[in-house]
Amino acid sequence: MAGGSVRAARQRLGPALSLAALHFRGSSFVFSTAAQQRSTGDECGPDDPHDEAKHPLSERALEHKAIKLEEQVRDLTERYRKALADSENVRRRTQKFVEDAKLFGIQSFCRDLVEVADILEKTAESAAGEAEPSNPNPTLKKIYEGLSVIEAKLQSVFAKHGLQKMNPVGGKYDPYDHEIVCHVPAEGMQPGTIALVTQDGYKLHGRTIRHALVGVAVESQERL
Repeated sequence: MAGGSVRAARQRLGPALSLAALHFRGSSFVFSTAAQQRSTGDECGPDDPHDEAKHPLSERALEHKAIKLEEQVRDLTERYRKALADSENVRRRTQKFVEDAKLFGIQSFCRDLVEVADILEKTAESAAGEAEPSNPNPTLKKIYEGLSVIEAKLQSVFAKHGLQKMNPVGGKYDPYDHEIVCHVPAEGMQPGTIALVTQDGYKLHGRTIRHALVGVAVESQERL
């Protein structure tokens, strides 16, 4: 009798107990989900306000560093260009020095040779004075002719190597090429022009290696 009453009570209360259990499980699930969301929200929430404040400072520091690097690049570029220009100037000066050494390396030798040419020219002039038509000496004539050939050949060799004799008579006085040794009356010549040459001057590739000793024409009252 008692067992039947228990079974009857279970049958009457069964649906209510099932609904209560279901309601409890649902509440537990909702609570668990909310807890997970809160946990996840805490983990994935916004950064620390201090970190947010640090970002602008980092950007400004990076911008400042970038500006400094750009200035360094410009400075190094300018230095590099100046170094290139300096090296090019040094290269050109060195090349010019080498070229001048090739051209004017024989300058001292040429100075000595022109003195030999002076002696040869004076000897030829002396022989020409002795070998006049009134003097029938054939030996002197041959000597003069030989000296004339040697002198012409020597001047030809000079010209081949860039050594040239100046011919300043009748031209304007130039202190870079001429040295005044006397003044002469300007008879038929314009004052300031070269009237005579007492010693020939020479140039090597356009550079004067020996000044010509000249006499300059002046007016009579200006004569020294």
